[in-house]
Amino acid sequence: MTFNMTVLWLILFIIMVIIEALTQGLTTIWFAAGALVALIISIFVPNVLVQTFAFIAVSVVLLVFTRPLLAGYFNRKVTPTNVDSLLGKKGMVTEDICNSEEKGTVKLDGLEWMARSAAGDSIVIPKGSEVVVQRVEGVKLMVTIEAS
Repeated sequence: MTFNMTVLWLILFIIMVIIEALTQGLTTIWFAAGALVALIISIFVPNVLVQTFAFIAVSVVLLVFTRPLLAGYFNRKVTPTNVDSLLGKKGMVTEDICNSEEKGTVKLDGLEWMARSAAGDSIVIPKGSEVVVQRVEGVKLMVTIEAS
């Protein structure tokens, strides 16, 4: 019985490592570590319950406590795309921005965008002002006037 469980843990370990190598999602690697611990335990302790408990405990502990740290480390170089890439960029007001009249446009990276003041309805941002994108709501840029 012990040999069969050792082989089972070895096969599970190999499968988890292969899946992790293919997906690089930092999920199955923790189960591979759990399978490795269960494999080592199966050599010395023939009790399947002990092996299974070790597999589950190691996998869950590593997943919960180390994945967030490593995911932040590996995903540090993510470049914002689409709408997220507009946040913090500067643009030029091409039509007065007035929230109460629902008008205003900004030229940003060579494109015209509808824009509204992120500072509130009472703020009018005149044409020619430089603004900074604070957020995007639908197809409108929410901007504030650039401090000089």
